[in-house]
Amino acid sequence: MASKLLRAVVLGPPGSGKGTVCERIARSFGLQHLSSGQFLRESLRGGGGNSGAAGWVLLAPITAAFLPLLTAPFCRGACTGFPRTLGQAEALDRICELDLVISLNIPFETLKDRLSARWVHPASGRVYNMDFNPPHVQGVDDLTGEPLVQREDDKPEAVAARLRKYKDAAKPVIELYKSRGILHSFSGTETNKIWPYVYTLLSSKIPPILSDEEN
Repeated sequence: MASKLLRAVVLGPPGSGKGTVCERIARSFGLQHLSSGQFLRESLRGGGGNSGAAGWVLLAPITAAFLPLLTAPFCRGACTGFPRTLGQAEALDRICELDLVISLNIPFETLKDRLSARWVHPASGRVYNMDFNPPHVQGVDDLTGEPLVQREDDKPEAVAARLRKYKDAAKPVIELYKSRGILHSFSGTETNKIWPYVYTLLSSKIPPILSDEEN
């Protein structure tokens, strides 16, 4: 477990590699990875909600239910997928002071290609990319053998609209954290090339438990 309490947020557009970066942070620094997407999936399974409507209906309750996880005594962690809007960032401010914010800047053309090739295992949220991270057997999840699906908003015609919407919503969030001096931006087209810089940043804040090469 990390020797120092640290609370960080990883921001980035859909397909930017936020989840991968957070998983590496968790392994390398003994932190906890809190994913708002995973929280939503588990909440829906437990409550039997309608996933099609939940993305809209549960937006405000997610803020109320998810935020306390960040202030739990055991929570030393990095959060991904939250905050998505200025309103959520302001709600987070009321109960939690962030140590740093990592922003992933990936060219939109790269993101369009990534998202259009992305397929998921609905029950777990595991993500595959048919170009550089395909399943062992085409069309099925590696662990369960269950069918993979392409989300409606990952289909090519929907990707451009998603990215525009993210850009509009994220701009004031990024400006807020930049004004506080806690925003650290990393640009590139490949997570493996961005990661060493993220690792170096985190290493200046808390001691790692794994070397960069071990991750």
